[in-house]
Parts: sequence; C-alpha cells; structure tokens
Amino acid sequence: MKPMHGMPNRGRMGQLDSFLLYATFGLLMFGPIAFGAVEPWSILVLEAGAATLFLLWVGKQVLDGELKVRTNPLFLPMGVFGLLIFAQIVFRLSAYPHDTVSGAMLYCSYAMLCFLAGQTLLRTVQARRLALIFSLYGAAIAGFALLQGISSNGKLYWLRQPTMGGWIYGPYVNHNHYAGLMEMLIPIPLVLSLTRLAESKQRIAAASVAAVMAGTIFLSGSRGGMLALVMELTILAAVLIKQRRGLRTAIGVGVFLAIFAGLLVWVGGAELGQRVATLSTQPRSDLSGSMRLDVNRDGLRMFLKKPVVGWGLGSFPVVYPQFRSFYTNFFVNQAHDDYLQLLVETGVLGFCTMIWFVVVLFRTALRKIGNWSADVSGAVTLACVMGITGILVHSVVDFNLQIPANAAFFYVLCTIAAAEPLAQPARRRRTIRPQTQEIFPASEVV
Repeated sequence: MKPMHGMPNRGRMGQLDSFLLYATFGLLMFGPIAFGAVEPWSILVLEAGAATLFLLWVGKQVLDGELKVRTNPLFLPMGVFGLLIFAQIVFRLSAYPHDTVSGAMLYCSYAMLCFLAGQTLLRTVQARRLALIFSLYGAAIAGFALLQGISSNGKLYWLRQPTMGGWIYGPYVNHNHYAGLMEMLIPIPLVLSLTRLAESKQRIAAASVAAVMAGTIFLSGSRGGMLALVMELTILAAVLIKQRRGLRTAIGVGVFLAIFAGLLVWVGGAELGQRVATLSTQPRSDLSGSMRLDVNRDGLRMFLKKPVVGWGLGSFPVVYPQFRSFYTNFFVNQAHDDYLQLLVETGVLGFCTMIWFVVVLFRTALRKIGNWSADVSGAVTLACVMGITGILVHSVVDFNLQIPANAAFFYVLCTIAAAEPLAQPARRRRTIRPQTQEIFPASEVV
C-alpha cells in the first residue's frame, strides 16, 4: 500500500516542477510585452513573481524532505557581485542609497530567475518545448513590430503615449532595446533550422521565422543591433565552416538569407539605406554619436573620482549631472555603454567580477557545443552563446542590460549556457524514470 500512497504525491511534485519551469520562462516573456519592464508596476511584477516562484521551489524541497541544488559555475561570480553591492549599502558607499537598494532588489530577482531556470530545465524534451515556445513568441513580437511599423501613430500598442518621447518599435519605447531582445531570440529558431533535431518542414519554418525576426532589427533602425546581428551570424558561419556542413545546411542558410533580404527590400526600401549610412547623426529622440562620446568622456571622469567600488549601483543618473560637460534637452539616465556604467557604479571590483563572469561563461559553454547539430544540449548552448555575444557587442554602444526585461533574459541565457549538459541518457533513465513514470511518458524521457 505504501507505493500506492506515494504515487499521487509524486504526481503532484511532478506537476509543480512543470509549473515552476514554465512560470519562470513565462515571467521572462512578460517583461518585453510590458514595455521592457521599466515602469514601477512591471518591475514589481518581475520582482514579486521571481520571489514567489523561488519560495514555491523552497517549499517543494521541504515537502520532498531533501535539498537538491543543481550547481552552476556562474553562481560564484554572481555571489561575489552581490556581496559588493551589499557592501555598498551597508557601509554607505553609494552616492544615493535608495537607488542602490532598488537596483539590488532587481538583481536579486535576476538571480532567482537564473537559479530557478538552472533547477527546473533538466531534460531535453523541456528544452525542445521551450525552443518552440520562444520561436513562436519571437515571431509574434516581430509580426507585431512590422504591423506597428507600417501603421504607427506614435503610441505604444497604438494606445499609450510615452511620457518622455522615444523611438518606438514593437513593445519598446527605444528601438535599440527591441533589437536587443531580437538578438537573444533569433538564434533559437536559426540554430534549430540547421540541426538534425527537426523535420525538413520544421527547419524551413524555423529559418523563415528567424529571417523575419532578423529583418525587424534592420527595419528598427538600430545600428548597434545590426552590428550585433552581424557578429552573431559571423559566429555561426565560423562554426559551420569548422564542421564543413553539407547541402542541407546550405539550403537552410539560403532560405534564411532569401527571406531576410526580401523582407528588407519590400518593407525597408530607401529609408533603410539612409539609416545604415548615417554614422554620425541620429534622428528622432535619441542621443547623437558625438553626444554619446561626450557622455563616455564624462563617465570616465566619474570613474576616476571613485575607482575602487564606484558611486553605487543605480546611481549614474543622479551623479552624472555634476560631471556633464555639454548642454542638452535630453535626460541622460544611462551611460549608453553598459561597460562604462558598470565601471562607474561598481568600480574596478565590479568590473573585474564581470570579466570573471564572462570568462567562466564562455570557457564552460564552448566545451558543450560539440556535435550541436545532433545534440539538444549542444544546440541550446550554441543558441545561448550567439544571443549572449550579440548583447555583449551591443552593450558597447547602448544600455540593454539596464532594461529589466532584456537583462533578465540575458542572465538566464548565461545560466543555461554554463549549466550541466541536458543530454545524459543513461543516468537520467536510472534516476528519473522510476519516479516520474506516470507523469512523463517513456518516449519523452531522454
């Protein structure tokens, strides 16, 4: 009778596992459609949602009677960075403690989402489902952006007027941040279209979706996004050349490029050429190239005033007016360079922690790519590495990592890329299948 009493409980635990997985990634998808989660109400939803899911995970561990934690090499540099911010708050090293506390709470929500993603994304079947979900999600966002682009009235969702202006594209006030989201989403269907993990029709559909999404980056007018996409495609090309892929891959790439070019010519036309050609001027409500250089020079002077621990997380917009060397009607709320802003707000200690994070990330992830065309774990890692690289390149000229929706997705991608491989068939069958026999069919346990 004891096994019979245990089966319903295991079933409920399995359902809770699934809920935590999809709720975690659902929270990530909420951010972009809520204007990037930059407003107080959407930040509250992100923070409260992450905390609630984390407490549910803790509760599940208590009910299970044991603590199972899947480690990740990125947790250590993330923890050290957290200690640095804690020191800024406790020892009053921040120029504006209120913003530092707010920034710390936001980073705690990122950390909880990363932790939950690492604890719940365990099986290749889960990765396949999430790849499909995020491909459809990216296609929907891109389709909405295209429709909005040809029928825009200057309002978000045709209803909401931005209070401080902007260059609206998709659900974002700033077109550069829309491009940042697409940089992370495009590699998912693009890599899928080049693997042996799907049928030919599915691969063609995935290549088509990726092409439409890539086209919207160019149509958005984000030159940083264009540069980041080119870098992502360069990485993919290098991987394909190294593996000497055959005719099937060439067809997939050809479909992607044909749809990509056709969309640009059809929708973009001469306006797109003018956007690409303008290197020193920026239309609409954005900083010009020369003004960005002025902000960078001012930022370096800020850093030299407090080079070790910085001015405090989130304090840049408060401190910057003291160092601004030019007149403008714009409110300079970010440095338009994530690396410079990190240096200003957290000093050399924070910047070195970031370098440590990135080195561990790529050193771990590159070992997993291997036979990515036939291995789900390798394909997931390659898609993550491409998206991460795109944001890291774009961050030189913009501040995607100051936008909660984009930052949360970026850090979760980093966690997945550095996590243990998903595909471990022998061990999974011995340890997981007996406990989840009634929840996951044998054909789904990989």
